[in-house]
Amino acid sequence: MRAEITRYSAPMSRQVDPKTMPKIKIVTEAELRSHVGLDLHTVKCVEDAFAALAGGQVVMPPILSMDIAAHHGEVDVKTAYVPGVDSFAIKMSTGFFNNPKLGLPSLGGLMVLFSVKTGLLEALLLDNGYLTDIRTAAAGAVTAKHLARADAQNVAIFGGGLQARLQLEALCLVRPVERAQIWARDADQAAQTAEELAGKLGIAVSAANSADAAVGEADIVVTTTPATEPLVRADWLKPGQLVIAMGSDNTHKNELEPEALARADMFVCDRQSQCERLGELHHAIEAGVLDAGTQYPEIGQIITGAKAERSGEEQLIICDLTGTGVQDTAIATLAYERCKQAEAGADYET
Repeated sequence: MRAEITRYSAPMSRQVDPKTMPKIKIVTEAELRSHVGLDLHTVKCVEDAFAALAGGQVVMPPILSMDIAAHHGEVDVKTAYVPGVDSFAIKMSTGFFNNPKLGLPSLGGLMVLFSVKTGLLEALLLDNGYLTDIRTAAAGAVTAKHLARADAQNVAIFGGGLQARLQLEALCLVRPVERAQIWARDADQAAQTAEELAGKLGIAVSAANSADAAVGEADIVVTTTPATEPLVRADWLKPGQLVIAMGSDNTHKNELEPEALARADMFVCDRQSQCERLGELHHAIEAGVLDAGTQYPEIGQIITGAKAERSGEEQLIICDLTGTGVQDTAIATLAYERCKQAEAGADYET
């Protein structure tokens, strides 16, 4: 008896008229740069994303991370669904920190945008890490807006790369910054970055003679490096400062001495569960200086008023920003809408 052969037929769900399928927009980095910049509107976009995260309805899974230690590299995948936003982004981000020696940028990647109603692909944003850079800088501005002293004028930036530049530019949007010092392990890079920023921002920017001196003179300290050992010591910090730790977004990264977090009058996370896994909080818990069972305020809770902002001029505040998927959905959606309005990018049939 011959076996009956069952022929495969496509599911009815795939038998659709191609004319009903939406076009996919592909946008290049150059086009994104033309329509999305670091400004107060972008800062508000990220601020709103943090506020939404505090509302409890955002769906944001843990970060998928992969280290490529042989080449000093890493890959992260982040995403979030935000109720009320028509799209959600999945971001694939790379960081290969030997790249500057090759004349290449450290960060790369792209964002993929899907409809929350149908799950269909809407856009490929070929940003090469640009949108990540912008939303990260905007997060620093949001943090300073809500946690720095209103009269904060002096800034110390740790790092001499692109994010260091963007962080200072972002701080100038929300605080009356008059002077900044740049500290980097590469003194020549710090000097070059300082010179460029002074010319661009029209404020006094110089390369720091030492890391501790830069911290000691600062109202706001921002760390933006891939350091694996602490760069900022607890006994350098002083009352009234805001420290924004940006670089620790993986288990092996660490910019602040763990004791610094215990010394702070107020410690804030972007997402506590994430900071416990990847951020400066992870190292403080591991060192035994903070308790894993303690609940800390998140920046979104402070924005919405669920938790208090700075309550005194002498408070030492540390904020641990590990980078969240909600920021990526926010910036990707903003970029997509702006590019549609400007008729930027190329539309492709599926």
